[in-house]
Amino acid sequence: MTPPSAPATRQEPVTVRVFTQRFSSTPRGARLARRLALHQLDAWGVPHCCEASDTAALLVAELAANAVTHGRVPGRDFEVAVKLLGRTLRIEVSDTRGEHRPPAPGAVRTAPPPLVETGRGMVLVEALADRWEVLDRVPVGKTVVAELDLPG
Repeated sequence: MTPPSAPATRQEPVTVRVFTQRFSSTPRGARLARRLALHQLDAWGVPHCCEASDTAALLVAELAANAVTHGRVPGRDFEVAVKLLGRTLRIEVSDTRGEHRPPAPGAVRTAPPPLVETGRGMVLVEALADRWEVLDRVPVGKTVVAELDLPG
């Protein structure tokens, strides 16, 4: 005799999509990271030129530029991971230089004066991301994570 089966409960399927790629720590690598991330988002149903895609493009561009500018170690690449976790888009940019860390979320200073050429990257991340943080990377370096809540 078999026990009665439990009533079926309807659950939304869990869909996790992941794109991970290493890039050279150069401006060209940062541009390629942005382009490939947007191409992957489009393949996942987040089309080019929608608000979510445009915001993701800015986040990937800023985080990749920071990895190239501030996290560069000669001979080492940086890595971009884009993850679609249900209705959350998670962008992770890792580099191998752990001692140069951006300020913590909420501690980002205001934008620099208008004629200063640098210092706006993390201000943009703070403004655009729904959540972000800096994590230690094992064995060396750091990962900056930014998340966006996608519209239903």
